[in-house]
Amino acid sequence: MMETQIGAELCFPQLFNRSCRRPTFHWSEAVLLNIVLSFISLITVSLNLLIIISVSYFRKLQKPTNILILSLAVSDFLIGFFVIPFEMLRNTSCWMFEDITCSFYYYVASVSLSASIGTIVLISADRYVAICYPLHYPTRITLSRIKRCVCLCWSCVAFYVTVFLKDELIQPGRSNSCIGECTISVDYMSGTFDLFITFLFPVTVIVVLYMRVFVVAVTQARAMYSHNRSVTLQLSVQQQTKKSELKAARTLGVLVVAYLICFCPYYCCYYAVDTSISTSYASFWFFLIYFNSFLNPMIYALFYPWFRKASKHIVTLQILKPGSSEANIL
Repeated sequence: MMETQIGAELCFPQLFNRSCRRPTFHWSEAVLLNIVLSFISLITVSLNLLIIISVSYFRKLQKPTNILILSLAVSDFLIGFFVIPFEMLRNTSCWMFEDITCSFYYYVASVSLSASIGTIVLISADRYVAICYPLHYPTRITLSRIKRCVCLCWSCVAFYVTVFLKDELIQPGRSNSCIGECTISVDYMSGTFDLFITFLFPVTVIVVLYMRVFVVAVTQARAMYSHNRSVTLQLSVQQQTKKSELKAARTLGVLVVAYLICFCPYYCCYYAVDTSISTSYASFWFFLIYFNSFLNPMIYALFYPWFRKASKHIVTLQILKPGSSEANIL
């Protein structure tokens, strides 16, 4: 009787000595969690796909800052389309796929998250040059240069993750203690190095750049509002340009703040406080990180009129009309 009860709790009862136990979620909790995460995954995929199509299709939107937004949308799309569904499966049921699939899941998740923070760094640098050195921005930040930076960012991230997970990629499943789970193990030195490379260093760069941007932006805003209204047309155009740059800096500042709110708890609590934190808490911090991919397109929809216009063109299939790529979306 006891063996029958234990067998029912196992992922693979026929492998009694090697099988993992099923997750302890009550069925109602598992259903609720899957519904919520499925909704988040669906919205994340849909909105980020709209961003990818908008910036890729409409030529008016192919500007340096929007290329960075496109890069961030690609990483968010991968998280919503691939990572969140597998994370749901990994936490609410037994792992039924091959070990190579588990290693590939961790690889895609690591690349997507690392590329996300790398793009945030590039966005911060872009706003830093635009606000602090506006006269040099058109020559320093060109479309071709930004595209090369984005390609370099993704290439470096892919190479780093390959090296970091090489043992798991060479020998999939080496960290699993039983059949039916999907885990990886990282030693203390490697984890500390990864913490510095993927979080502490880029976040420090982001905070320093945005502190400088904030100070300069406040100074410029005060100067514009205190300026006499009877200005020449040239000065008026310059002020409109400054306002546009300040608005972009504010919007991307919200993006950075949302990123830090979603990522800091995981790194602070999981690494710095207690490396033996419970699985339920670890899963919560993971899902909070993934929730950032859901928030980003919401921020675009709230602050960027071009995103709403482009989305309307796409949803209503106006992009199928000849010459629609030249539409004035801005």
